[in-house]
Amino acid sequence: MYKLQLAQHSVILSTVKTVFSNICNILTKIFFAGFLLFSLFSPPVAHSGEWKVTPIRLDLGRDAKTGVITVANEGEARLQVQMKAFEWSQDAEGKDVYTETNDIIFFPRIMIFEKKDEKILRAGIKIPAVTKEKAYRLFIEEIPEPRKSEGTTVAIAIKFGVPIFVKPLKEEPKGETEKLGMSKGAVSMIVKNSGNVHFRVESVTIAGKDLKGEEKFSKVLSGWYILSGVSRLFTTEIPQAACEAVTKVSIEIKTNKFTLNGNLDADKTMCLP
Repeated sequence: MYKLQLAQHSVILSTVKTVFSNICNILTKIFFAGFLLFSLFSPPVAHSGEWKVTPIRLDLGRDAKTGVITVANEGEARLQVQMKAFEWSQDAEGKDVYTETNDIIFFPRIMIFEKKDEKILRAGIKIPAVTKEKAYRLFIEEIPEPRKSEGTTVAIAIKFGVPIFVKPLKEEPKGETEKLGMSKGAVSMIVKNSGNVHFRVESVTIAGKDLKGEEKFSKVLSGWYILSGVSRLFTTEIPQAACEAVTKVSIEIKTNKFTLNGNLDADKTMCLP
């Protein structure tokens, strides 16, 4: 009887091992298939690769109608890049919008580098800005080598957009906050660029304190460029426990040109869903 039970246990264990092995094989195949699909269809990764661009922006205007960009191939392989110019605007939500333009003159339009080689890209403007800054981006995009016919090697095209700002005759940087509020446990505010030139939001610090002045919540949000005449919404949620204790909310918005501040009185009703 004991031997029969032992034999039955051995059969069961063998069956379990077989099933487990089959499941592992299936999962492995699914993983690699998913990884391959991700490699083929995911957007390009934002990194410098083996080539660099300096400077990373150009400021043009009445006194400087042209500029120079150096593109350097730091790798051992041959490199080919192409350039396209776009007018840069932002929509009602502050999202970037690009429209191909002929306002920017640049040469050459295609560059071919040998290993450890560097070349000069020249860019200029046709019509200078008058009362309001104009914004453009000159995209430098790698032309990948033909992919291999065998294996899973995938060539990724790296693209970098150099901001080009055309200054107005008189710069008037100005920003302000609007609609600072708190509802359903979330703090929100609008940062508006009411000047005639861009500014870049470097950080948005949101802090909440209780009646004793003790900090109960703090969070730092990252920012981006805000072009002239554009507004952008910033928002963050406060955890429920901290939210109910918060009576004062302070906002500090640091830009590359100035700092904006705001304050808000809070109560528990602003935390209700």
